[in-house]
Amino acid sequence: MLKNFLDITKRETLNFIDNVNEAEYRAAAQLIWEAEAKGGRVHITGIGKPSHVANYIASLWSSTGTPTYFLHGTEAVHGSCGQLMEGDVVVCISNSGETAEMKSTAIAVKNNGCKLIGLSGNNESWLAKFADAHIFAGVKEEGGPLNRAPRASIIAETIALQILSIILQEKRNITPREYVLRHPGGALGQLRENEK
Repeated sequence: MLKNFLDITKRETLNFIDNVNEAEYRAAAQLIWEAEAKGGRVHITGIGKPSHVANYIASLWSSTGTPTYFLHGTEAVHGSCGQLMEGDVVVCISNSGETAEMKSTAIAVKNNGCKLIGLSGNNESWLAKFADAHIFAGVKEEGGPLNRAPRASIIAETIALQILSIILQEKRNITPREYVLRHPGGALGQLRENEK
């Protein structure tokens, strides 16, 4: 079973990487840049396991020049949409793009005057059609014994949002000193010899 998991994960990850559509990422980045130019902010949300991806990406983007706030996927419809301001952008992660709780949150996000970037494994999903921009992050197999628990799809979602982080950081052109100011702890918080 372990070899099967590794084979599937390798195949699905490489297939996803080989089929990345850069135009989708550029369109999403453009929404973020346009919002920021008008004083808007960026938030990211997900339901279930994608919410953990959202937390990581909020941290990654913030440390690389795009301040990003985690929006709780279900609490959003119970008052947490109060963190949103008209003109903000919300990234919503959902493998199926059909999850009921995600739909409620996505609708609430738009009702609060925000733009929505959807990330799902289905270009024909509700989320893909409802969002202002959509990024495909899909796999055919998860790699587990039941082919249900998110494994390969989580890897694809993470890589997709890391790709977007590269595009966002590249435009910012932050220096090592700026990075260290955002990340003063640990080894990453020290300037390297060639950066001093």
